[in-house]
Amino acid sequence: MNIALIIAGGCGERMGQDIPKQFLVVRNKPVIVYTMEAFQNHPSIDRIVVVCLRGWEQILEAYCREFHITKLEKILLGGACGQESIYKGIMYLKERYREDDIVLVHDAIRPMVSQEIISDCLRVCLLHGNAVTTIPCLEAMFYTSDEESLERQISRDNLKRTQTPQATSLGKMIWAHEEGKKRGITHSIATCTLLEELGEKVYMSKGSEKNIKLTTPDDIDIFIALLEVKPTEWMK
Repeated sequence: MNIALIIAGGCGERMGQDIPKQFLVVRNKPVIVYTMEAFQNHPSIDRIVVVCLRGWEQILEAYCREFHITKLEKILLGGACGQESIYKGIMYLKERYREDDIVLVHDAIRPMVSQEIISDCLRVCLLHGNAVTTIPCLEAMFYTSDEESLERQISRDNLKRTQTPQATSLGKMIWAHEEGKKRGITHSIATCTLLEELGEKVYMSKGSEKNIKLTTPDDIDIFIALLEVKPTEWMK
């Protein structure tokens, strides 16, 4: 069983809008619906569980009916931070699924996740026990301590930028969150960071520059452009 655990518990302050960014309507469809449709349409995804911002549960239920998200199993209330929201989702799954079932944790505000990205995440997870969607770091990288000046260059050759989905078995996910609590790790920002902090080796699957995270108004402009663009047929 492969379960998509979609995290939609944030309020999106950096977006500066009146409603949470995952519920912004773009081209007559909420952002979170684009995200859910990606997993709805993937043949290897069996169930979808969403961890949702308090007060938006019924709205999300209505959207799922309107846009025929039939794989949706449950909408849960989010926590105070990302790690807590994921933990709530994992505890729900713990009571209903086997430990060897695969959980793909995904940001609700990454609506351009492709079928290929989901497939490769599953492939790597089955091969190595976990998978984190990544892309190369192509820009020159610098360190700053004062947010005004650049102090030293950091080689980009061994740097990767992480995205979601991030996958591992339900049993491993349960262990990671319970062990993290024992060790006082309470604000790890992603599944991959939690696993790394616990000393686990993390494996890379293939992401894309198009798999953007909608954080600022500029990202919405990019998202709209990506929705309208057609693949260039002559490109390899």
